[in-house]
Amino acid sequence: MAADLTANGSHGAAAVPAGGDDHGHSDGHDHIHPEPSNFLLKYVFSHDHKIIGIQFLFSGLIFFVLGGLLAMAVRWQLAWPWKPVPILAKALWSHPALGYQMPPEDYNKLFTMHATIMIFFVVIPLLTGAFGNFLIPLMIGARDMAFPKLNMFSYWFMWPAFIIITYSFFVEGGSAEAGWTSYPPLSVFRWSTPGSLNGQTFWLLALLFAGISSLMGSINYITTIVMLRSPGMKMFRMPMTVWAMFITALLQAFALPVLTSALIMQLLDRTAGTNFFSPVGHTVANSPPVVGGGGPLLFQHLFWFYSHPAVYIMILPGMGIVSDVIATFSRKPLFGYKPMVLAIAGIAGLGFIVWGHHMFQSGMNPQLGATFMLSTMMIALPSAIKVFNWLGTMWGGRIQYTSAMLNAMAFVAMFIIGGLSGIFMAATPVDMHIHDTYFIVGHIHYVLFGGSTFAIFAGIYYWYPKMFGRMMNERLGLIHFFLTFIFFNGTFFLMHIIGMHGHPRRIADPTAYEFLRGAGVTGMNQFMTLSAFGLGLTQLIFAYNFLSSLVVGAEAGPNPWNANSLEWSTASPPPHYNFETLPRVYHAPYEFSVPGVEADFVPQTVPLPRNITLDPVMA
Repeated sequence: MAADLTANGSHGAAAVPAGGDDHGHSDGHDHIHPEPSNFLLKYVFSHDHKIIGIQFLFSGLIFFVLGGLLAMAVRWQLAWPWKPVPILAKALWSHPALGYQMPPEDYNKLFTMHATIMIFFVVIPLLTGAFGNFLIPLMIGARDMAFPKLNMFSYWFMWPAFIIITYSFFVEGGSAEAGWTSYPPLSVFRWSTPGSLNGQTFWLLALLFAGISSLMGSINYITTIVMLRSPGMKMFRMPMTVWAMFITALLQAFALPVLTSALIMQLLDRTAGTNFFSPVGHTVANSPPVVGGGGPLLFQHLFWFYSHPAVYIMILPGMGIVSDVIATFSRKPLFGYKPMVLAIAGIAGLGFIVWGHHMFQSGMNPQLGATFMLSTMMIALPSAIKVFNWLGTMWGGRIQYTSAMLNAMAFVAMFIIGGLSGIFMAATPVDMHIHDTYFIVGHIHYVLFGGSTFAIFAGIYYWYPKMFGRMMNERLGLIHFFLTFIFFNGTFFLMHIIGMHGHPRRIADPTAYEFLRGAGVTGMNQFMTLSAFGLGLTQLIFAYNFLSSLVVGAEAGPNPWNANSLEWSTASPPPHYNFETLPRVYHAPYEFSVPGVEADFVPQTVPLPRNITLDPVMA
């Protein structure tokens, strides 16, 4: 640790001024390591936070493709049950006796692996791994992460997870099929489903490696933000993206050990004959009853104690990214900066005491259920603060409708819809009706796809010039945004309607229920599937824009957006050491259109004139 901190310029640095803002950094050239000349050390086993962030970015985008293809197969089955998938059916389900239709157990594998990959291998690695790694040192004015080697390991611990989760498709019995929640007893017994034979075991191993990777990253983020801020970078001068990453890292550090323990216990139940989660006197496949003695509901408590904060792990970084993008392209200071920070902290704190709303149907004591219900409703308060502050930032601003800004605005709109549907589920009596229906599926996709993925797109369009030194094609970006927005709503909005109609989730054939055989529900399922195919095809535009811009994109200067935070004060892409001289910070990063200043932006490295008085609401 000492060596790593020294590498970042903390030990032996210049004396801290009396103001106490200088956090031990030196302003000179000391401790700048030469850039590795070896290809493997520079681009593969890199200690450079920027390269590690880009590694997470490409890995997450590759699994985004895989997760999306699984979703397409799920939607085909729901729209046209038991009809062979064109072109792919004979290759994937080559059983003539079944007419090349999808076997029922394979449908279970598809929705299980789709959710698992999108949550644990796409959204979390992209938002916290890619943007967190790339941006945190640049935005706080540090040379690198506090522990560069640990940072490298945080990425390479994902590779066993990548390999194992992919390999699980090909093991005996196929991949896991107990849902991404992996509830016992379905997930504990080897013969309870075909996928439980071996695939579920590999699922548990993959998530253990992914969790360890996230834990390494969270330790690094917390230490870096606390210890390595540049001179003058007070906590309340940090950009919202850094605040969001900091609070997200705290969530990971406190919640991940609980999930890790639960995964290890389930793994032992499957492989070592323990009985943490197996019920008393259970029997599987007509085998003699086994003593058991564990508690299946115990796993649900442990799982959701992590996984509800995980919802915020997937949305809080997006909130930070969107805050910075909206302020930049509204050319206005972020409205209510400190309340925004406190709102993120409030959401994170409340996120730890609401996990029971996932278990309202488990026979929970009504008094305990009422406590979870009220605490869940309270999360609407800090969420509303953030929404109104985003709207307040845009109100009266000179909005620039770039691809990044439009995706950020879509994030706000979709988050509002997802949040409003979440209030329905917070009420226990309502949740008893809509639990395990497509209303839930619609809600989670509005929060996580409509929220997290629009934030990811906003972040990529915004920081792509800084990452690669080139601009993405803005016209293609606008086409990609509008088609994504239209097809997204066409795919997921109707899920609320069929959910209220009683359409269960996780069933391969809705027509098994007589009340779902009508033309209305069938037509909506088919419309959603066609919209999902359109949504998937639209991402080819993004892929082409992303990859082609690496070669033919217009060269970006250090600050193409005229933004204020520290990453825009260095070259694009930044040099190995980030800053030739560590920057000094004089104010918050949202000083746009300051009265009395000629330019419409004032970077954090430029002092404000003494006669300028800032609006305390904006400060």
